[in-house]
Order: sequence, then C-alpha cells, then structure tokens
Amino acid sequence: MLFEVWAPHARDRVTLELNGSGHPLERDAERDGWWTGVVPAEDGDRYGFALDGGPVLPDPRSPRLPDGPDGLGAVVDHSAYVWRNESPKLRLRGAVLYELHVGTFTPAGTLDAAAAHLGELAGLGVTHVELMPLCPFPGVRGWGYDGVAPWAVHEPYGGPAALKRFVDAAHGLGMGVVLDVVHNHLGPSGNHLPLFGPYFTETHHTPWGAAVNLDAPGSDEVRAYFRGSALAWLRDYRIDGLRLDAVHALADTRALTFLEELSAAVDELAKEQGRPHFLVAESDLADPRTTAPRALGGLGVHAQWNDDFHHSLHCALTGESQGYYADFARAPMAALAKTLTHVFFHDGTYSAFRGRRHGRPVDRERTPAHRFLGYAQTHDQIGNRALGDRLSSSLSPGLLACAATLVLTGPSVPMLFMGEEWGATTPWQYFTDHTDPELAEAVRRGRRREFAAHGWAEDEVPDPQDPATRDRSVLDRAERERDPHKRLLAWYRQLIALRRTLPDLTDPDLAGVKVAFDEEARWLVFRRGVLRVAVNLGKEPAVIPLGSNGRDQVLAAWEPVATPAADGALRLPGESAVLLTDG
Repeated sequence: MLFEVWAPHARDRVTLELNGSGHPLERDAERDGWWTGVVPAEDGDRYGFALDGGPVLPDPRSPRLPDGPDGLGAVVDHSAYVWRNESPKLRLRGAVLYELHVGTFTPAGTLDAAAAHLGELAGLGVTHVELMPLCPFPGVRGWGYDGVAPWAVHEPYGGPAALKRFVDAAHGLGMGVVLDVVHNHLGPSGNHLPLFGPYFTETHHTPWGAAVNLDAPGSDEVRAYFRGSALAWLRDYRIDGLRLDAVHALADTRALTFLEELSAAVDELAKEQGRPHFLVAESDLADPRTTAPRALGGLGVHAQWNDDFHHSLHCALTGESQGYYADFARAPMAALAKTLTHVFFHDGTYSAFRGRRHGRPVDRERTPAHRFLGYAQTHDQIGNRALGDRLSSSLSPGLLACAATLVLTGPSVPMLFMGEEWGATTPWQYFTDHTDPELAEAVRRGRRREFAAHGWAEDEVPDPQDPATRDRSVLDRAERERDPHKRLLAWYRQLIALRRTLPDLTDPDLAGVKVAFDEEARWLVFRRGVLRVAVNLGKEPAVIPLGSNGRDQVLAAWEPVATPAADGALRLPGESAVLLTDG
C-alpha cells in the first residue's frame, strides 16, 4: 500500500509507524515537501507519521481516527463496502432539504440510529438529508464545527462504515445526502496540521485566529488538501452534495479563488461519475456572484443559503428586532415581500447593523430560483440563541403553519430543521465536550458573558459542557402523535406533496413571482403561475383583495376558507394560510 504525506516542515526524515513498526519514507523527487513509501497494510491497521524523531501524529488525510484526533489513524479500504443502492440522481430544482444533527436526532446519537428513521423523512417528502459536520473532534458531544480531521468521520457517530450505511439507506429510499463541511477553520484542540506544513497563515486573521492558508506560500497544497477532502466525500461515500460553511470567512486573494477551483472539480467529478453533485454555500455577503456560473464571472457554487429571507420571516412572525434583525424589523412584511421576489433584502441598501451599504442585486431574469435556499429555522438561528428555543416555544400552531407555507411554496429551495415539521418543543442548544479543561472553562465563560451583555442572568444560560444540555436537545418523537404537533405534521406533508405535484411551485422564474401585502394588517399574498398563496399573520381575520376571476379553488388551507367572493376578496382567518389556484 502506498503511504504518502505532505510534510514540508520535516527537516531530515519522516517515519511511518504502522502496527508498532517503523518504516522510513523517502522524499518525493517530483513533489516538493512530499514523503512516500510502499508498505503492506490492510483495512483497520493503525498508523501515523513521526517527523524528525518526534511524536507519532495522525495522518492529515486519515480516513478514520478510532481513538479521536490525538490517536493513530486507521487504514480504510473503501472498495470493501458493497453498495446496495444507486444514487437517485436528484437535482436542486424540486428539492426539499432536511437539516439533521446526528448526535441529537436520536437518543443514541449515531448514524445507524438516524438511518432507522429515514423512512419517516421519505414519507414526509424530503428529497435530501443535510447532515451537519461529521469530522472528528475531541470528546463525544458537539455541533461538529470544531472538527479537526477533514477526511474522517467522527467515531462516536459510527465512523466511515456507518456513514456509508446511512447514505446507502437514504439512496434506497430515493433520497440524496448533503454533508456540511468546514473549510474556513479547524477546531481549537486536536489540530496537528501546523506541525506538518503551512496549513495556516498569519497573513489573514479570522474569528478563529490565523486563517486557513488559501493564498500565502504553500497554499497550492493546502487548497489541494481541502479540495481532495471534498471530492472524497462525493466519491468514496457517494454523498450527493456539500454545504460549505461560512464561505465569507475564506480569506483568499488569489485571482483564481478556492471556491472556483472547488466548483470546477466537483462539476468534473459529476461528469465523470454520471450523477449530479452540487455545492451549497453559506454566505453573509449577499453577493449573487457566489452562485453565478464560472463562465459568467461567478464562483460557480450551485446554490446558497439565504439568511435575508429567514430574517425577514422571523421578524414578521415574532416581532423581534435585536441585533441583525433590526434592519428587517422596521417593516417586516415589506422585507418578506422583497426577499420573495428579489432574494436579497440587502442588495446595495444601507444596513444599520453593519453601518454601511451591503449586498448586490440578483438578476431575476437570468438567475433561477433554485440557486437559493429558504428556511424558517436552522441550527444557527436556533442554537445561537441563549436558550436554543425554537419558533414553537413562542408561536401559535397557526403561525407555525404560516411559516411552513411561505417556505414550502415560495420560490427558493425549501429547507427544514429537524423536528420543525411537527413543531418540536425540545430546544436545540449549544453544547460541547471539550477534553481540555481550560478550553472547556473558557467556552463556558464566553457563552455566559455573551448573553449577559444582552440581559440574561448567567445561571439562565445553559452550560455547554454539561451533558444535560445535549440531552435536552434530543428530539422527542412521541410529540408527533398528539395535537397540535400531529396536525402541523399533516400540514407539512400536504404542502410538500403539493410542491411535488404542482409545476408552478418549482418554477425557477424569479421574475414571475408577484407579491402584495399589508404591513399594518399583517397579510401577504404572492402568485406563482396559476397559484396564489396567502398568509395572515395577524390575530384578526383579514380581507385580502385578490382581484380573482371567480374560478379560484382552494387546494389547501390551515383553517376552513371559502373561495373568494364575487368581488375577488379572500376572507382569511387570523394566523392562517391558504393555497389557491385559478387554473
């Protein structure tokens, strides 16, 4: 078996330690900084590299870390797994994504336990399961964004074999799998990459410290490292797409950016394998160039999360106005209308939160709607609240139904956060399991200080390190069998079924979306083809002038709704939603 490692920081020698025996590696004459050697090895054999007689370190490209980031790696023979199902070859247009955290989706918190519930998601109508990060981190519990080994699968979740079983099971049910990956930083402990080479640079600084080296000396190999990791998920695990965490935090000044290189490589792999792959970016830039095709000067990422839609919807539903919600809270119905038709609320407009203009307009004539994901809740927007409280903790079932309606019938690709579909009352809180006592205490203090500045008492903020914080965040599926959860779940199923059967609901034409609203009365109606969708966020019934032709038919309604009157007026109960057709 060929063992190789990029270790330009090694001065004299690199030794492969395999099953307790040392094997010296040779410098690669054609690749600067690389050391290679061929040594017999089998699946499961433990190995690592020692640089210049130093401690044995895990391979930066290790596909498995059975003992965590500080232990030896293990050889994985990817060809040994016998795949039972082919990928369903699904594209983003027409998709319904479901964000899932393996560690809290079930009490067991493993990939195999999560796979046992995939049938429920298929029955709901989900097309893609989006897994939060799976890369190893010290400890057992965590969100996954502190991963330190971008080629491996967190062992407490089940390791590489369990991920393959999960993907295989999802494909067998006709669903794709999307994996959240983090290229903008590594976790604060267990990261051994700086010992091998210039994986980080002081040229740029990020909220996590020195930036990942994407443009300084040595960055060619660092780019290849993260690009290779991304392709390995798609190739070796048959993942269908990747969600790229916080791409705005990628410090990259090169003319050809890392994101362009990555999107080109993913497109090439998709062509080679004969099945679609896609990238979905999380970006704070409100810049349509992120998803514009490379041939048109864009970065070529296939879609991106649209937080502007979320913030508008959240303000319209809750009335909250703190922090970044302030820009949207001034006129939330108008903000919601703008994001439904023009995608970004900030498209060159002034942002009081930032103290400057922000964003760039989307070309609605040339940009398909499925370039953007719309959602009412995500792990970030719930978990980064002091108590990790979901919308269900403060909103009526009717308002939750309105939120579902706007997400699932709107022009963007809808995404749900696990448990949202039945209005789960379990919180989703910030939890960690740092094994370094000093780091654990620093995180605990930092979390409490952060929310104390917003008026929270320290003892009200959950301790991230307390195992009970994770346990509180585990879904309670028993809720689905009783109202109002049961009724809300049926509403989600109905809306997703309509999205699957009505072509207008997956029409990519952004320019064709027409919206009317009343800020004071808190109603909004939008049209997509022959369909009209109306929501009333107010407590009182609303009279909405549709100007209909008298042929409207009710396709779905949260509360009983009569067809519009002869004058074209729709009478919609408070905190309710309806979908109509005039075709």
